[in-house]
Amino acid sequence: MTRMAVAVVNLNTREHLRVCLRTALAAAAREIVVADNGSSDGSLEMVRAEYPGVRLQVHSENPGYGAASNRAIAACTSPYVLLLNSDTEIRPGALEALTAYLDEQPESGIAGPRLLNPDGTLQPSCYPFPGSLAWLLDNNTLSRSVGVVPGLRDLCYRTSPHDRARPVPFVKGAALAIRRTAFDEVRGFDESFFMYAEEVDLCYRLGAAGWEIHFAPVTDVTHVGGASTRQVRTAMAIEHYRADLRFYRRHYAPARVASLVALHKLNLVARLVRDSVSLRSARADRPNVAEDLAAWKRLLLEG
Repeated sequence: MTRMAVAVVNLNTREHLRVCLRTALAAAAREIVVADNGSSDGSLEMVRAEYPGVRLQVHSENPGYGAASNRAIAACTSPYVLLLNSDTEIRPGALEALTAYLDEQPESGIAGPRLLNPDGTLQPSCYPFPGSLAWLLDNNTLSRSVGVVPGLRDLCYRTSPHDRARPVPFVKGAALAIRRTAFDEVRGFDESFFMYAEEVDLCYRLGAAGWEIHFAPVTDVTHVGGASTRQVRTAMAIEHYRADLRFYRRHYAPARVASLVALHKLNLVARLVRDSVSLRSARADRPNVAEDLAAWKRLLLEG
């Protein structure tokens, strides 16, 4: 019997959750906890009818991803927990492979498997911390939308290889194999991060406590991405921006925070220019672009 439980946080992703749970059972999961953050799409009814052995935690109001994860992990009795987004699919043997990896790497507090897109292509999942040069090159409007520095973005990916196991600053939170002793030592996710950067903050604190974060391509996990957040796209973009700034202020020196906030403001200006031009296009999705413009203006006025 595997010593790794599965915990899943869900919000209105019934069909993805159905597949996620099916693959978890096919991978011989013996302990599965689903934390539901207030779904209204029939997710609860589906789990109760089709997966009666799954332990269901029902939150009438959305406490945030980190808070829901903390509660789901606390309910698990296994020494290891694979925390999954609801839009993921794991492979047979995944739990055994990740359990063996954590057994063999006692210094690893978290191991992140390799993530794949639905078409089978690689989904990058190990990164430098926010605020580093590589992070800034990969997370700005000029790089992503205009393509001014595509060569530099490629360099960032080449310096973060996804073909071998190794310690990394942090791994993407879509699939995290967690050692409970390490997780409990740092008191889990910081629940002030409602959505985004909660795994970055967790990995940072684990590293500060002496644990390592490992990229562990001993199994692959398919990740659709954005199944919950695309339902409220602009609101989540705002939350992503705020989460990055919260991370900076929590962990970096004031002078570095000030410079990073200034760079983020410049990026917002670039988004304003881009979307203002886009709004004048006959092919523009005018309601969405207008909503984005209002969001960027609001964020520029924030501290």
